[in-house]
Amino acid sequence: MTTRTVTWTQSNARTLSRQGLDTPLRATPATVTSAMLAAQAQVLSAAELSVALRLGGGATRTTVRDALWTDGSLVKTYGPRGTIHLLARDDLPMWTGALTAIPGTTSRAPEAVGLTAAQTEQVIDAIADALTDAQLTTDELTEAIVARTGPWAGDPVMEAFQGKWARWRQVTHLAAHRGVLAFAPNKGRRVAHTNPQAVPMEQGEALGRLVVRYLRAYGPATSAHFAKWLAAPQGWAKELFRSSAAEGRIEPVRYEGDAAFVAAGDGEFPAAEPRGVRLLPYFDAYTIASQPRELLFPGPARERALAGGQAGNYPVVLVDGAVAGVWHQKRSGKRIAVTVEPIGESLDRASAREELAEQVERVAEVLEARATLTVGKVLVGAHA
Repeated sequence: MTTRTVTWTQSNARTLSRQGLDTPLRATPATVTSAMLAAQAQVLSAAELSVALRLGGGATRTTVRDALWTDGSLVKTYGPRGTIHLLARDDLPMWTGALTAIPGTTSRAPEAVGLTAAQTEQVIDAIADALTDAQLTTDELTEAIVARTGPWAGDPVMEAFQGKWARWRQVTHLAAHRGVLAFAPNKGRRVAHTNPQAVPMEQGEALGRLVVRYLRAYGPATSAHFAKWLAAPQGWAKELFRSSAAEGRIEPVRYEGDAAFVAAGDGEFPAAEPRGVRLLPYFDAYTIASQPRELLFPGPARERALAGGQAGNYPVVLVDGAVAGVWHQKRSGKRIAVTVEPIGESLDRASAREELAEQVERVAEVLEARATLTVGKVLVGAHA
């Protein structure tokens, strides 16, 4: 059987379509986030913008906030790469099952700081109990854990930014990956947590589903692409792809001359090339997950819009699916001043400038503000 060949242009067009980046989707914030797999949210306003820009119907940041804090269809928790993300609540069983199966996601602390295996389980049980149907700040949670375990859990032994943290906090990520800890609305300026009560899916099934979902969102891709996106060992990811192929979940293709995979039965791609201008915020899922990077960030865009090879550290301007600029915003009350730095000449055409202005207006709508646009000097190199 002949292995199908897929180009970057075809893959890019499909990803943009499936994520609502060519035409916004008439969907819910949870549905869109599920299509992205996850929305990185250590800067929550960026995650709100990522999700809302993919939604039709005049969705704003309030639309996303309501899904997160009111109806609960979105959950803010620790997701892939150990980073805070927004996840669809319906996806939590898959995510919790998969994240606990990735090797090397927990590190051994020095004996004077660390927890034994038994103590770890005691702390996780205490977190689950204390946060069930409750929303507690970190200090309140510390008191609740100590009351359920012992003073050792609250010992201030972990090096932190401004002092030392309680011993139990080294298992925060693990508790989230077990499905018993997520973020609740802040109490004033204090971070709060709750128990999302997610029952992890069996690990093998969770990993198999995650591979398929990843390939539907960002495929074709290689196991190395998947490992980078998930911050997992490459050898482990390679074996996971091998077993997924053996089970018939995924199938091989040629992608830009290399061996890659798509989800089984998901080999159709659009004939039309990607078109249009889009603004994407910090840490947008498309920017982080799309591969190969050298085609997403062509030429000087690689030096200007990637920080040491890491995607997401700059808000980017997409033109026809590739990075063609970076942008910045400065807010003052209800007004946002947007400055765009073009890279190359993709934004020179009149239609692109018109679309750029429309996209700035859309960003302002999402952020519930009014915008002004300034287009700066064209950057033709990393230090232009």
